[in-house]
Amino acid sequence: MSDLIARPSALGALTAGTWTVDAGHSTIGFVVRHLVVAKVRGQFTEFAGTIVVADDPFASTVQATVKSASIDTRDEGRDAHLRGGDFFDVEHFPEWSLVSTGITSAGSDYVLHADLTIKGVTKSVDFALEFDGVAVDPWNNTKAGFTAEAEINRKDWGLEWNVALEAGGVVVGEKVKITLEIEAVKS
Repeated sequence: MSDLIARPSALGALTAGTWTVDAGHSTIGFVVRHLVVAKVRGQFTEFAGTIVVADDPFASTVQATVKSASIDTRDEGRDAHLRGGDFFDVEHFPEWSLVSTGITSAGSDYVLHADLTIKGVTKSVDFALEFDGVAVDPWNNTKAGFTAEAEINRKDWGLEWNVALEAGGVVVGEKVKITLEIEAVKS
């Protein structure tokens, strides 16, 4: 294994300290059913986050925010609807947050327990968490990679707008899969 990359099976490769989410190399995305037969994917383009790694990695903390108006589903009409009162109401709820409440082991991976606040409603969510390793970039910055996924019911956060379809089903599914692809840089 080179000195530039470490892919251990344990969080122990992370050194204690503050790691900042590198938004240019990270993605906060989601997938939701549309018209029962398809899936729509989207992402948020403005977000920030901090990971404070403790000497005991399981005592580490994560805090992140997302600008709700930065929604991008590659359809401006749909994005405008999502920003409005039927969904995100970005005028009154411009920012969402995630605050970790713990990290536990799950086989060779982990679970990130967190409080997720969307549209002023906070609920506990468990994210399946993979630690993807540590690397040093060509500019001598130490980076760490993480992938986290969770499935939520959007109605739990007051995102209830929908239209019934004549043939059965609804326009927008209730289940939303959230995927975080995070690259963090050691401060």
